Formats: sequence, C-alpha cells, structure tokens
Amino acid sequence: MTQARLRLGRKGEELAAQKLLARGYEILARNYRTREGEADLVARLGAQWVFVEVRTRRGAHFGTPEESLTPRKRQHLLAAAQAYLAEHNLQDVDWRIDFVAVELSPRGELVRIDVIENAVTG
Repeated sequence: MTQARLRLGRKGEELAAQKLLARGYEILARNYRTREGEADLVARLGAQWVFVEVRTRRGAHFGTPEESLTPRKRQHLLAAAQAYLAEHNLQDVDWRIDFVAVELSPRGELVRIDVIENAVTG
C-alpha cells in the first residue's frame, strides 16, 4: 500500500473517530488485527460493543465508500469482531458492526461522513 493511501486511510479513521465520539461512542481500540480480519475501530455505545469499518474515498473515480464493502470484507469484519469478543471474554455482550463512509474532495476537504449502524450482519 502506498504512503498516500495509508495517509488517506488514517485521515478517514481520525475523522470517523471524531464523528463517533461526538455521537457518544467511546473508542476502545484502533486497528484491531487478527488472522481472520481487522476492525478499524472498536467502540462502545452504552452497553453495546461496536466494531467499525471506515472507508475513505477522495473523489468519485473509484466509486463511493459504500461500494467498497464487499461480501469478502463483510466476512472478515464478522470474523474480527468474533475474535475480539472471544479474546476479551465478551461472549454474552450485545454487539454490532457499523460502517463509516468518508468522502473527501480531490483537494482533501471533507465532503461527507455518514455512519451506517448495523451495516454488517451475520
């Protein structure tokens, strides 16, 4: 992955975290990785655990952030969430997977940021 793409992803994740914090989420972890997959953010909203996938796009050349959430990526998100819950002995908690779509202009200015709750279900 190029440095430019890494910077774009980090910027999107930071914007997403700020948006979620403003909505009352508590960010507990960033970039949780396991062999099965990755969750960009792990958060809680009240008693509910929330695993968050963030997709950032600059311009519309490669489609919208929502279009990049493939069935394979959905499976990896489910697996990462389940691994996190097992690793932290949280089998009996309420949880979900949210998706945050971040669109930036070609100049890097925020165009929109949308939080889609329960975006991935198992």
